[in-house]
Amino acid sequence: MTVAPAPRTLVVVPTYNERDNLPLLVAGLLQHPNVRVLVVDDGSPDGTGAVADELAATHAGRLSVLHRTGVRGLGRSYIDGLKQALEEPVDIICQMDADLSHDPAQLPGLIMATARGDVVVGSRYVPGGKIVNWPLHRRLLSRFANMYVRAVTRLRARDCTSGYRCWRRDALASMPLDHFISDGYSFLVEMLYVAARRGSRITEVPITFVERRLGESKLSRAVLVESALAPWRLIGRDS
Repeated sequence: MTVAPAPRTLVVVPTYNERDNLPLLVAGLLQHPNVRVLVVDDGSPDGTGAVADELAATHAGRLSVLHRTGVRGLGRSYIDGLKQALEEPVDIICQMDADLSHDPAQLPGLIMATARGDVVVGSRYVPGGKIVNWPLHRRLLSRFANMYVRAVTRLRARDCTSGYRCWRRDALASMPLDHFISDGYSFLVEMLYVAARRGSRITEVPITFVERRLGESKLSRAVLVESALAPWRLIGRDS
C-alpha cells in the first residue's frame, strides 16, 4: 500500500525579540517532513533577524526570512508573511507563535485535520486542550475574551484567539488580506470571522498551550483595548 506524502506545508512565524526561542522552535518544526518555515521579523532590536538569517543559511531551502520595515504589528507581519506564503508552491500554510507556547510537535495533527477543514485552529478550549503555567487571572481573561468574541460575532469556534492555525491554500487565497483593519491579537479574530463569513469550514483540534519560558509577553493594555473593540467593528462593517 502506497502512503501519500505529507502535504507541502509552510509555517509563517512572526518574530519580535525572540532570539532565544527561535532556534528551538525551528529545530522542532524542521523535524517534520515537507515542512518549511518563513520567519517574518519585525525589526527586532535584540537581533532576532540576524539569528533568523543564520538559521536560514544552516537550513537552506527549508527556512527563509522576511525582514519587515515600517510600521510594526502582529497583524501587519502576518499579512506580509501570508501574502509571501501564497506565492510559494505549498498546499498548507500555517501560523504559530515564536515563543514556544505552541508546541511544534503538535503541528502534524493540525496539518492532518485540513483534510476535513479549510481552517484548522489549535484549540485550548475543546476536549483535550490544555493550558500550562498560566496564572488564574490569565486563564480567566482568556476564557472571558473568547466568550465575549463568540457572543458578539456568533463565531462557533471555541478558541477564537488562538494563533496556532493551518489553512488550506485555496481558503487562505480567498481572504482579502489587503483589507484587514485589525492589528495585534484582534487580527486573529478578524481572520477567523472573515473566513467564517466566506463559508470556510473551521475545525478545531486540541493543543497544549504553554506559557513562554524565555522573553517577555507582548500582551499590553493597548492590545486588550484593541481586542475589546475589534468584534464590534467587524459586525458594524457587515451591517
